[in-house]
Amino acid sequence: MVTPNPTAEGPGASPPRRQPPEPAEHTAGAGGQTPKLHHPAVLALQQQRINNAQIRAADWITGFAGSMNFVYLHIVLFAAWMLFIERSPWPTLTLIVSLEAIFLSTFVMIGQNRQAAFQQAKADHDFSEQELELKTNTQLTREIDRLTIELHNRYVANPARQQP
Repeated sequence: MVTPNPTAEGPGASPPRRQPPEPAEHTAGAGGQTPKLHHPAVLALQQQRINNAQIRAADWITGFAGSMNFVYLHIVLFAAWMLFIERSPWPTLTLIVSLEAIFLSTFVMIGQNRQAAFQQAKADHDFSEQELELKTNTQLTREIDRLTIELHNRYVANPARQQP
C-alpha cells in the first residue's frame, strides 16, 4: 500500500514511501503504541511456554525468586522462625535454606538453558535470513552488471545505434 507524504509539496518533493504489509504475528503495544513485531524464535518460545505446564511453573518460580517480594517474604519468614518457632533455630533453618538454595539454583540453570536455546534458535534464524539476503543481493548485483555491460555495448561501443 502506498501512503502519500503529507509534507511533500512541489516537484522537488520526495516520492511516497511504500509500506510493507503487516504480518499476522504481532502484539499491540501498551497504551495505544504501535504494534511490535516479534522474531520467529520469540513466537516459537511463547508457543512452547503456552503448551508446557512445567515451563510455565519454572517461569513463575524464577520470576518470583528474582523479585523483591521474594526477599521480603524471606526476611519475614526467617525472623518469625528465629523469634517464635524454634529455640535453637539454626540446624533446621540451615537445612531449609540449603534445600531452597538447591532448588532455586536448579531453576536458575533451567532458565539459563532455555535462554541459551532461545538465543541459538534466534541466531540460526538470523543467519539463514542473512544468507538468503546475501544470495539475493549477489544475484541483483550480477544482473545489474550484466545490464550495464549490455547498455555500454549498445550505446558506447556502437554509437551509430543510438536513437535520437
